[in-house]
Formats: sequence, C-alpha cells, structure tokens
Amino acid sequence: MRVSSSALLATLLAVAAAKPVPETHVVHEKRDVAHRFTTSRWVKRDRLEKDTVLPVRVGLKQQNLHNGAEWLMDVSHPQSPNFGRHWTQDEVIAKFSPSNETLTTVRDWLVKNGISDRRITHSDNKAWFAFDATTEEVEDLLHTQYHEFEHSSTGNYVAACDQYHVPKHIQEHIDFISPGVKGANLRKRDSKKAKRGLRGSPARKQAPFMPKNVSSLATCDQVVTPACIQALYKIAPNDPHAKVSPNNSLGIFEEGDFYAQGDLDRFFGNFTPYIPNGTHPIPNLIDGAKAPVSLQLAGGESDLDFQLAYPLIYPQTTTLYQTDDIYYSFGNDPNATGLFNTFFDAIDGSYCTYSAFGETGNDPVLDPKYPNTHASNGYKGALQCGVYKPTNVISISYGEQEQDLPAYYQQRQCNEWLKLGLQGVSIFVASGDTGVGGIRGDGSVNGCLGSNATVFSPTHPNSCPWLTNVGGTKIYPGRSVYEPESAVNDPESGYSSGGGFSNLFDIPDYQASAVSTYFSAHDPGYKYYRNGQYNSTGGGLYNRNGRGIPDVAANGDNFAVFNAGRFILEGGTSGSAPIFASLINRIVEERIKVGKGALGFVNPTLYEHPEVLNDIVNGTNPGCGTKGFSAVKGWDPVTGLGTPDYPKMLDLFMGLP
Repeated sequence: MRVSSSALLATLLAVAAAKPVPETHVVHEKRDVAHRFTTSRWVKRDRLEKDTVLPVRVGLKQQNLHNGAEWLMDVSHPQSPNFGRHWTQDEVIAKFSPSNETLTTVRDWLVKNGISDRRITHSDNKAWFAFDATTEEVEDLLHTQYHEFEHSSTGNYVAACDQYHVPKHIQEHIDFISPGVKGANLRKRDSKKAKRGLRGSPARKQAPFMPKNVSSLATCDQVVTPACIQALYKIAPNDPHAKVSPNNSLGIFEEGDFYAQGDLDRFFGNFTPYIPNGTHPIPNLIDGAKAPVSLQLAGGESDLDFQLAYPLIYPQTTTLYQTDDIYYSFGNDPNATGLFNTFFDAIDGSYCTYSAFGETGNDPVLDPKYPNTHASNGYKGALQCGVYKPTNVISISYGEQEQDLPAYYQQRQCNEWLKLGLQGVSIFVASGDTGVGGIRGDGSVNGCLGSNATVFSPTHPNSCPWLTNVGGTKIYPGRSVYEPESAVNDPESGYSSGGGFSNLFDIPDYQASAVSTYFSAHDPGYKYYRNGQYNSTGGGLYNRNGRGIPDVAANGDNFAVFNAGRFILEGGTSGSAPIFASLINRIVEERIKVGKGALGFVNPTLYEHPEVLNDIVNGTNPGCGTKGFSAVKGWDPVTGLGTPDYPKMLDLFMGLP
C-alpha cells in the first residue's frame, strides 16, 4: 500500500506528540476486538478539542457473574433442597456488586491522577464510577487520543479512541471505560423515520365464519376459540367469583402496539360472557407509554395477548407493561433498535446502572433517551427506574434476531433474565414466526445469514438460556382437539415455528441431555459449525453447540380475535407464549392457596419431567431454502419438549416445595 508523504508526516508528528505509555500500564481495550465499531460502519474524523468535556464512566468488575447459573439452578432444579427459595432484589444486588477492594483500588487510582474524590459519583448499585473530565484529562489518564467517529449510514457522532491503557493492577478491577473503544454520543444529523425491527406482529387472515356455539369443539381446526384451547390442554375456566391473590397478576409486555378496550369487550361478549365488559389490564406504563387506544388504532398483538390470556386466568388479573412514548415506540428514531432495556429499568431499578459485558445503563445509541428532547410530545420525565414490581409470570411476544444487536447488549440482558429468575419470576417468550430463518429483508432477502444467505438465523432474546421459549403448534385441517397437534407451518403466509440453535450462547446444562439425544437419534443431516463461527466453516447451516430453541410449545394459529372492531383470525408464536404463561400463572395461584410460592425459572423442572408435556412429532419449520428441522420424539428445535398437559403440570409443580 502506498502512503503519501503528507500522510506519513502527519503520522510521525502524532507519534512524536504522544506521551510514551509507562511500563506499568497495559492495553485494556483495543478497537480491532470491539463489537460496535467496524471499518464499514464507523469512520474516524477529527481529534477532539482538549477542552471538550466528556462524561466518563468506569464500569467496575462485578463479583460472582460466573456463579449466576449455579445459583439459579440451586433455586430452580426440582431435586435441589433450595428449590423455590428465591432471592430478594437486595440479595441479588449484593451478590453481584463489585468488591470493596475493587472500589478502593479504582477510586485511589483516579484520585492520584487528578480526578478529585468530590468529582466522582458512585452509582446506587455500586456498579460504576462516573465523573466529567476534559479530553486532555482523560487522554492523560488513559494514555490515548480521542477522535470523533461518524457512523457511515446514520450520521451519529461519538467520541472514542482506538485503544486505551490502565495500570496493570487496575485491569482486574474494571470492566470497561467509556468513552473508550465504546463511544459516547456527541451529536447526530437528522435522519428519516424508520420502523423499529420488532418481531411481534401476528399472522392475520379473514375468519371463515363466526362460531354460533362458542362451546362447540367441532370446528377447532378452522377457528380456535377459548373452548378449543381449554380442551387441548385440559384446563377448565376458573370460577369467575373465586377469590384470587392480589399478588399474582399475569404480566404482559407490549411495545409499539396497543390494545383497545372495545375489542376486549366484543371478545368477552361473544366468547366469555362470564368476564364482564370493562375488564382490563392493570396499567404499568413505562416512560410515557399510553394505553388503551381507540378501535381505529388497536394493535393486533396487544388485542391477541389479552384475548388469549383472560379466558384462561380470569378472575386473576393481567398487568400491562407498556413501554416507551409514541416517538420511540413508533420507531421515529431509526437508531433506537434495541429492545427491553427500558422495561428492565422500570422493574429493576439497579438495572439503570448495572454494568456487565462493557455496557452500563441504557445504550446511548440503541435505546430510547429520556427526557425525550426530539419530539414536542415526547416523554419529558426522567428515565423510570424501579417504579414497578415484576409479576410472578411475564409473557413476551416480541423480539429480534441475534444478528440485529451487538453481543454485549444481549449478554447483559441475559444476566437480567437470570436475576429475575433468581427472584422467582417466570419469563415466557415467543420463539418467532419465521422458522429457522430471519425476517425477510433483514440483512438479506430471506433474512438468513452468511455470504450466501443460507445460514439459519437464531432469535433474540430466545437464545438466552435463562428464560422459557414457546414455539407454535396447530390443529391441522380435519383434526380435532383430541388428536395430537403438529408444528405450525403455513406456507401461504411463510409462518412457521421459530427454532434452532444460538450463535451466542452455549447449550445450558439443564438442556444438554435433551439436545444430545436429539442429535444422536434424529440428526437433521445438515452441515454444521461450532462456537457460532459460521463465516469460516465451509457451508455449515447451524451452530452445533448452541443453546436450543424453543423449550416448549402451544397452539399458535387460527385464533378467534376481535381487532379494530372486526372479527378475524390471527396466528403466531406471539399467541403461544401468553397461553403457556397463563397456565403457569394458574399453577402459581394454586401454590399460593396452599402457602407455597412462585415457580421462577421452570426449564430445569420441565426438562427433568418431559412427561407432563404432549410430545409433538409432526411438522417442520422451513427457512433459508431448507425444510428446517423436524418435530420428532423428545425435544426438537421446532416444538421443544411439547405442549402443556395442565393436570400433569399442576400435579408436578404442586408436589414441589
């Protein structure tokens, strides 16, 4: 490569001006190993002025992150003597907070290098130090140089460096420093509106008829009513006048999609007359979110979630976690493609300042920023932290693909799912509606990975091992509720049950035997790769040692729904998740009646006792030019362990402490 004499001179002058790095220091982070910055996305621009003030954060090493999985299994495995002895939030914070040695060592280093103690703010959860400093101060502290970096497509500007140094004795005590290789926002140019890339819109079609007898099971293969779901999983409606626990509401997450009370009332009037009109979720509205909306603005996802849940749990209540103001929830910031962080903030105040995997607090680019200064009608309050309690069970029908978000973003969130499990919260997430592929047009025409767009695309947050993924099943034409279901597969709409193997997270111990049996008895026959390295393996389609998706399944097609005042059919694993979550919420209610507690993370128990589920052995989840995987005996990456048998599940969980 030829270099001009002027460029060479500039380089030599910069090197000459830079202060030598002391032998006592080492490189802590370097750009060529960073997740966020690649040469195709970020372009280095001018040096920062020395008097530019930077908001510095020092992420302190957390204690015991490596013990998290073991602790979760200790309270979740049915054979553990500590099953059900969930932790308080304060106990979780204390276990993962940095050590006193870390706090003292890092503070002393900062003070000795000119950052006075009064300038340093220490977060409530002890996870980071923060202070403002000039570029000159930070460059001297970290022996580096700061530049502006411009994103080639979004126009975001961040302050960052190529690498920075810390003393050797400090390195073991810090996770990262920002701005460093990870940038801090400076400004951005105006950009066009774009919709956030969320998975959560149900498959929709015209209903062939309105059932005249809503208790009839004769046409469940065409229109799935509450009576069909109750018959499939052997669960009768609750006594509508029964006394229920006020502390066992079913949580339902929504983002950018809103329910209409008129739709709920139409549904209740036609299918569940024992549920009175006006019945509605408890509103836990986050960062300026609003709900309900008028019929004309009603979202298919929200209407579907509540119309599936209420017939299964009433008179138990639901709690709506509706996130973000209209500006962000409608995707008016094309850079804010992240998901769940403002929800985590609201139900776990410590998450607002929690540090892990090079990230502290919300991401400055990927997440909404409050107060919202971008829109006149945006939420002007402060970011809501710890304002709501998590319910015992939460259903989530939204997600993205693993490829859509940086690894550190997903890893830090996975820690939060683990922390919620430790506190007794059960999380159920729809596995996705695009089979083994991704959303069409997302990264490639067919949403698949690799240079030839043939590699299967795992879903987020489903790849995290510490939540329960729910795949989709269907009553095939001509079949009844008394016959086995099949994996959902609708070629006309391209909808099939999301499943496969994570490229980011390894197979967890509780799943290892089931996945091993699947490969030994039902090898899918595709070439594979390992450790998520699909770009260097010569044709592999899936990650052989990745966490398997889904864990379980439930019906996911032809649901009878009222949306925007019309009677239609909807489908999607976004319906499967609230069905399974509702059954677990019913079981928690029965446990509370006899003095027992919530269930928390249910996967270890279900994998230990697959006999409480209906094994699904028919159907596939096509994608990426293949038929995908097949539903087979035992666990499979289409329908997991199978669909619920409520009486068996109830007996199992009632028999546990």
